[in-house]
Amino acid sequence: MYFASDNSGPAHPEVLAALASANTGYAMPYGADTIMDEVRETLRSIFEAPEASVYLVATGTAANALALATMCAPYETVFCSPTAHIHEDECNAPEFYTAGAKLSIVGTQDQMTPETLRSSIEAQQTRGVHGPQRGPVSITQVTERGAVHSLAEIKALSDVAKSYGLGVHLDGARFANAQAALGCSAAEMTWKAGVDVVSFGGTKNGCMGVEAVIFFDPTKAWEFELRRKRGAHLFSKHRFLSAQMQAYLADDLWLKSAKQANINCQRLASGLRKVEGAQITNRPDANIIFAELPRAAHQRLAAAGARYYVLAGDIDVGDPNKPLPCRLVCDWSISEELIDTFLDVAKG
Repeated sequence: MYFASDNSGPAHPEVLAALASANTGYAMPYGADTIMDEVRETLRSIFEAPEASVYLVATGTAANALALATMCAPYETVFCSPTAHIHEDECNAPEFYTAGAKLSIVGTQDQMTPETLRSSIEAQQTRGVHGPQRGPVSITQVTERGAVHSLAEIKALSDVAKSYGLGVHLDGARFANAQAALGCSAAEMTWKAGVDVVSFGGTKNGCMGVEAVIFFDPTKAWEFELRRKRGAHLFSKHRFLSAQMQAYLADDLWLKSAKQANINCQRLASGLRKVEGAQITNRPDANIIFAELPRAAHQRLAAAGARYYVLAGDIDVGDPNKPLPCRLVCDWSISEELIDTFLDVAKG
């Protein structure tokens, strides 16, 4: 019963089969493989962007950091929410790869608002040469608190950024989960809403380790290629990245897997609402739940082998009825039976 992260789940069998298939014969290195040609055209089709520049890297941190470095000068600042992955979980990689650009935290919630974004932008570039200059806006979709931005919300944030001449980056580590939740197209959630660059995640949704970076304005393409190479993220045996992404995109596996993960999350959330003393504390729009469970429930779950993050408190010592916060994440592979077993144990 693994609910610690969608990184914990297995790679999809179709992805593994594609890797095995790619592991025959010879292929040109560094992204010149023929599989990558297909991947590039497929992603252009999915995003309705025939001129887009498409690249693959192995990690979400690389995707975000290299994309932002291409968009942001060292003396500029990136605007993001306080819970953005680039702020909380990437060990200053954006600052490192941008050669020193800072992050400006917008508001206090996981979702920026046009008002808080405008206020943060106005607060920068006010001290001439002595202060940071305004740089791109980074939106996390799905947020680290499990919320999905609506198309209107992305458009409103992008409009604010564009009014100051700033670029917009979308951190889409869980892009597929968000698109499945909204029932929209990839284009509607990105360039049609004002997004310039997107990190299109695969690792959390069934791949072994691959993410795409898509520039809707190809004028930045060469700079990204140079930064990817200089940053040591250009794979020589690139076909093994390409093969993963090829399988991920084939027959909409990426959307099917995300839809299943979201369905699993809704099943878990529905059951948790029936557990005495439990309370869901976020808006589980996609596949992430934040909840509070009584200490006794955490103890039972731990004894039964459940794995997830308890965010505060010692589950072993204290009042058994005291609620302790936790995070639960569903991936595509968790079965209904395991979800129901988890809920039965939680109920006691």
